[in-house]
Amino acid sequence: MDVDITDISYHSHRVKEGTLFVAIPGTKRDGYHFIEESITRGARAIITEQIPLHPVDIPLVVVKDTRKALAQISAEFFSHPSREIRLVGITGTNGKTTTSYLIESIIKAAGKAVGVIGTINYRLGKKVQPAPTTTPQSYDLQQLLREMITKGAEYVVMEVSSHALDQERVRGCHFDVGVITNITPEHLDYHEDMDRYFAAKKRFFHEILPESEKDPWAIINLDDPLLEDLQKELPPVRVMTYGLDQGEVKAPQREISLGGIRATLSSPSGPLEIRTPLIGEYNLYNIMAATAVGISLGIPTEAIHQGIKDLSLIPGRMERIGDGNPWVLVDYAHTPDALEKAIKEVRRLALGRVFVVFGCGGDRDRTKRAPMGRIGVTWSELAIITSDNPRTEDPLKIIEEIEKGARGVSPHRYLVIPDRRKAIQKAIALAEEQDCVLITGKGHEDYQIIGEQRLPFDDRDEARKALEERDEGS
Repeated sequence: MDVDITDISYHSHRVKEGTLFVAIPGTKRDGYHFIEESITRGARAIITEQIPLHPVDIPLVVVKDTRKALAQISAEFFSHPSREIRLVGITGTNGKTTTSYLIESIIKAAGKAVGVIGTINYRLGKKVQPAPTTTPQSYDLQQLLREMITKGAEYVVMEVSSHALDQERVRGCHFDVGVITNITPEHLDYHEDMDRYFAAKKRFFHEILPESEKDPWAIINLDDPLLEDLQKELPPVRVMTYGLDQGEVKAPQREISLGGIRATLSSPSGPLEIRTPLIGEYNLYNIMAATAVGISLGIPTEAIHQGIKDLSLIPGRMERIGDGNPWVLVDYAHTPDALEKAIKEVRRLALGRVFVVFGCGGDRDRTKRAPMGRIGVTWSELAIITSDNPRTEDPLKIIEEIEKGARGVSPHRYLVIPDRRKAIQKAIALAEEQDCVLITGKGHEDYQIIGEQRLPFDDRDEARKALEERDEGS
């Protein structure tokens, strides 16, 4: 086994002379079938879960779980970068991205350099790169953490997806803080049922956090019944809870409008006045989660206050388009729970009618389509069902499944407009002063995936154009 390894790869086509090839199982193809190719390309050693059919003449290590092995070896290969920074991980169904932006802003207000790894992008200072996945594969993650440290990062905030937890991507990371925002049905096409989905999330608190060398904190939303139970079964880690009226961080005084949030938080560090243009009660939850993280990291309350105040916009998260006449909001809500919360919140705050434009992604969990149709029609004056990212599915078939839920509520309170551009135009054309148009599902995305093509399309740009056309026609 005495060989020099110059790199690690889990893709055979990235193997070069001196590489250790780790044959991980993929969702479509198993790396085991590419062992011979990796050797041809110059692999110096192999890690696999199965002994190859044909003998190999380089070192071969057979392990029970190659994903776990890849994570542990990658952390060692890059000299355990997470030990050198303050690392915050955020998991949960909804709110991860907003909470990451809030924590980033708080850390910046404290005068510290912070990197972010999340759904929208990976960023540090002025360097921003696209995010192929919310949480990178373990090798890529450890490499990214090392790069961020090299460029001056003192803190890193990371969104931790259920896929990442199930696939061992964050194994070997030493977290200072772990946050869980909420649990509602999502990714059931992958996890198959809620028990498995929740089990993946719980691994963060049952396995990953306890392995940290940093005496980490767990930040938990007490207003979610599932998380209240999670708190009772936590291993020995420090815990800080939050909720509207319960927990160490709470908001006994709060005022929420389409203009933003005003609240006084009660916290272990004393009262904290909050003023932000962010919209919605669920954003108050995200603010409380970020506040709890700031306190657990020892950040002064002045910096927490300033960081929340400084953050005026999160791309595609209840992002306001235009001057509010009518109100137009673009949001990423793409699950039944997120859609219902978004529409209900807008409905509670809007003075006029609420129109919602939404669809469902193709090649993803089909069980959420009818429920989203039911929710869209139940809570809005008019729902316009359209295409999202159909991918390789027929968009009309997806819409048909959404309609099953919509028709059960009312066949007269929704329209079907498969062309997303025309759907947005129609909603904005119908809206009058004080009405609100909520466009959901894609949020920050600047593309639409149709078939195998990724075509330029941004809900925010389309909404701006529709508003301009509306103004010109009035």
